[in-house]
Amino acid sequence: MSEASRTRPVVVQKYGGSSVADVDKLGRVADRVVATREAGNDVVVVVSAMGKATDGLIALAHSAAELAGKRIEPARRELDMLVSTGERVSMALLSIAIQARGYEAISFTGSQSGILTNDRHFDARIIEVRPHRIEDELHRGRIVIVAGYQGMSYKREITTLGRGGSDTTAVALAAALLADRCEIYSDVDGVYSADPRVVPDAKHVPELDHALLQEMAESGAKVVCAQAVEWARRKGITIIARSTFDVGRETVIRPVAEGSPISARAVSAETTLGMASWSAAPPGEIIDALTKARLSYKDLVIAGTAGSVLLPLLNVPSPARSLEIFSNEVPAARVLLDVASVSIVGDGLAGSAEPLARFVGALTRADVPALGLVAGPLRLTAVIPVDKLGDAQRAVHGEFLHAK
Repeated sequence: MSEASRTRPVVVQKYGGSSVADVDKLGRVADRVVATREAGNDVVVVVSAMGKATDGLIALAHSAAELAGKRIEPARRELDMLVSTGERVSMALLSIAIQARGYEAISFTGSQSGILTNDRHFDARIIEVRPHRIEDELHRGRIVIVAGYQGMSYKREITTLGRGGSDTTAVALAAALLADRCEIYSDVDGVYSADPRVVPDAKHVPELDHALLQEMAESGAKVVCAQAVEWARRKGITIIARSTFDVGRETVIRPVAEGSPISARAVSAETTLGMASWSAAPPGEIIDALTKARLSYKDLVIAGTAGSVLLPLLNVPSPARSLEIFSNEVPAARVLLDVASVSIVGDGLAGSAEPLARFVGALTRADVPALGLVAGPLRLTAVIPVDKLGDAQRAVHGEFLHAK
């Protein structure tokens, strides 16, 4: 659908699991969707599974994989077939709720929506969007509801996009449909300078650029997933992060014209991590081990035969098994669990050693040991014991974001 052929602007909205956790909340979402349609827009809605439904389905898979005290690792293909049903429930119920309000609506799975991915299971990436069926239904005047978090590989297999993948679905559809904007709704009213549940004086951030939010998302901030921000950055999509139920503040995440940076800093944190370090392992051995264990990685450092790496485990179906494979492949590696990372993200962190000194000093004064440090142009990160994460977030926020 070209911009010239439109009769109404297209708005893509995404609602997370907490927004559609029960039928009452689904009804409130339906009211908001209808209001957007009555304001003169064509509306495409992307939904996550209800509440903690995905966690429940994964737990069922692990229970089914156990026999006589022995447990196998569930096949990732079957996990995708299973967990993709969560979003199908949400999409159908929301479509029914909108129809009950007198509007035509139709629900589509990711594959029906034309979302094509690579052939990885449980953490696939979108490679193309062909939204022809969505365009046809919008032309007929219908509201279109899409199951987030899922697509179809070029082998015609059902795939899922990893945690937070519904955000990516929404941004990718917004790009393909030439939408006016992509609105991400959750239980918070935008982006804050830290998690307000942990740092009581965290500040609301009204505006961000893609680069800064992507760095925040990569280091653990959960308002919008990192893959979605990456897609928005490539396609120039403006994202508006809002609360589903509290009308008021929002955060606008937009491309920035050259010479017009948006200056902001924020503290982000990541859990569900492992950290591996070694003093005598060839680089090829490390790479082969990551491949065989099907582990993603970040902040990899190799100097000769020594090095370290962080292992994000959120999108690993069986973390214990994957770490076992890695350890067997690299006997010299020491793998630590019960670790987390805390980061300060923003401009001007690598111009001198002064920000790093302040960062380490804040952790030291809070009695938080740094098990590892990473410094980059937009981020300073410390790997710390997970039970010190709250203290670390408050200390770093106090150092860099309190009024001086």
